Amino acid sequence: MRTTTYFFIFLNLSLALFEEPAVYPLPFLATSVLEVLCLLVFLGRLTHFAKVTLHNIFWKDTKNICIMVAILLSLTDLAVYGVLRLYDVRSIRWSRIVRPIFLINFAESRQIRRAFRSIRNTLPEITYVFLLFMFSLLMFSLMALKLFGERNLQTAEGLPYFRNYLEIVFDLYVLVTTANSPDVMMPAFDFSSWYTLFFIAFVIINTYIFMSLFLAVVYNNYKKHLKVMPGGACD
Repeated sequence: MRTTTYFFIFLNLSLALFEEPAVYPLPFLATSVLEVLCLLVFLGRLTHFAKVTLHNIFWKDTKNICIMVAILLSLTDLAVYGVLRLYDVRSIRWSRIVRPIFLINFAESRQIRRAFRSIRNTLPEITYVFLLFMFSLLMFSLMALKLFGERNLQTAEGLPYFRNYLEIVFDLYVLVTTANSPDVMMPAFDFSSWYTLFFIAFVIINTYIFMSLFLAVVYNNYKKHLKVMPGGACD
């Protein structure tokens, strides 16, 4: 039963790869039939679970309510989308965002729920580190605007270099990942090699210090919550 449930959950999630818009689109009829089949399996699994569970316990469990609501929303969205296609009206399958609910809320997914709760409990504790990182990023962006904004520098493509504050924030955020290094600093380096000190300081503080600190806080808090998380039968 667990293997069957996981198979249809995986199939339901995989439909997003073949539904429009998709790289390998399948006919709407094929994807809709597969989706209805998955929803019927989920409904059958939920019905089976209701048969072996006390009535008051079943209806008090929010996981079961979430699954029923997700099935109803998916069927409604599928029907509305199909009718609109008949009249050549373009629409979006908004119910795709509820498909992970099946992965989290079935009884077989206890360990996934534990991991999900650990992530949820970890988020408030890493907020302070994230805010410090964002403060550092914003301050360095302001410094970059003051250093380079009035020097009429241009990128290799001929675009203005570090003259818009929001664009500077984005470019320096990408620099934290080193994805645009050293391209982002080359216009400043061509103007004066001393400006590399600014980027060296930025990379040391944000990439090597803040990112390492952020990773350590995430790992330690996630491990702590995963250890103390209860694993009862009704979890």
